[in-house]
Amino acid sequence: MSCECQQIVKVTIQMERGCADCTPTKAHESDACWDLYAAEGAVLAPGERFAISNGFRMAIPIGYEAQIRPRSGNAIKKGLTVLNSPGTVDANYRGIIGTILYNASSTPIKISRGDRVAQMAICKLPHVVLELGSVDCNTDRGEKGFGSTGVVGKS
Repeated sequence: MSCECQQIVKVTIQMERGCADCTPTKAHESDACWDLYAAEGAVLAPGERFAISNGFRMAIPIGYEAQIRPRSGNAIKKGLTVLNSPGTVDANYRGIIGTILYNASSTPIKISRGDRVAQMAICKLPHVVLELGSVDCNTDRGEKGFGSTGVVGKS
């Protein structure tokens, strides 16, 4: 079933020479994200991070961004995640897309060319203007920070 009510946004991608096998894919038309593939191999030691090439460039329309996110299967099965999640690709960036991978496991993780390493969503951005002024901090939460919204009685 297609979503004919939604606006179609075209994002042009250009595969690097020899990287056609790494073209982003969706398993199903209704999937929110495209799978991203490793265009090179690597072995990540426990606690190591590595920027791996995904083998393509793209032209994102102004008013949109690409978000590079972890794949849940890699996270639960291997302990492999995207370190700066979600990684943002701005509309005016035209370099090769890469993913900063992090090995959160206690064993080395081998990444082979063609492995699915991340996923990418294209997201519309609202037009936002920051305005200087005073902020009313009189809310239920106020200035309480990290961990302040936990359930009462739970530690």
